Amino acid sequence: MRVYFTEDDGAGAGVSQGISAAMQKAAERCSVLEGLDASRCEVSVSVVPPEEIRELNRDYRGIDRVTDVLSFPQYESPGAILEAQRRTGDEPLALGDVVICRERAEEQAEEFGHPVERELLYLFVHSVLHLLGYDHMEPEEKSVMRVREEEIMKYLGVER
Repeated sequence: MRVYFTEDDGAGAGVSQGISAAMQKAAERCSVLEGLDASRCEVSVSVVPPEEIRELNRDYRGIDRVTDVLSFPQYESPGAILEAQRRTGDEPLALGDVVICRERAEEQAEEFGHPVERELLYLFVHSVLHLLGYDHMEPEEKSVMRVREEEIMKYLGVER
C-alpha cells in the first residue's frame, strides 16, 4: 500500500521516517486482512493544526470542535474496494484520506501516559479501518473495530 503524506503550512510537524514506515506497514496489514491487494491501494495522510481539523470537523460532521483524526473514505466496504480493484485492473486505487491533528495527538498521548508516536500510529490505524468500512457507532461495531485495532498495533509491536 502506498501512503502519501501532505504537509500543511502551519502544521508544525508531520511525522518521522520511523512513524511513516510504521504507518505504511499498518496500512498494508489492514488491507491484507480485509482480502485486498495492498500493492494496489493508496491512502493520503495530512497532519494539520487544530484550527484546520476543527473546520473540517464542523464542515463535514457538523461538530464544531477540534478532534484527533478524521477519515474520508472513498468506498463503503472492503467488498466495494475489491469490486473497484477488479474494474480498474492494475491501476492504484485511492481508499481515502486521513487527517490527523498532531497537537491533539500530543495532548492525548500525555493524558494516556504513552509516547506521541504510539498515539499517532493508533490514530492512523483507527482511521484506515474507517476507510475500510469499520465503524464504532454501535457497541458491537465498536467491539469489532477495537479488536482489529489491537491486532494491528500488536502486529506493529506497539501494545498498551
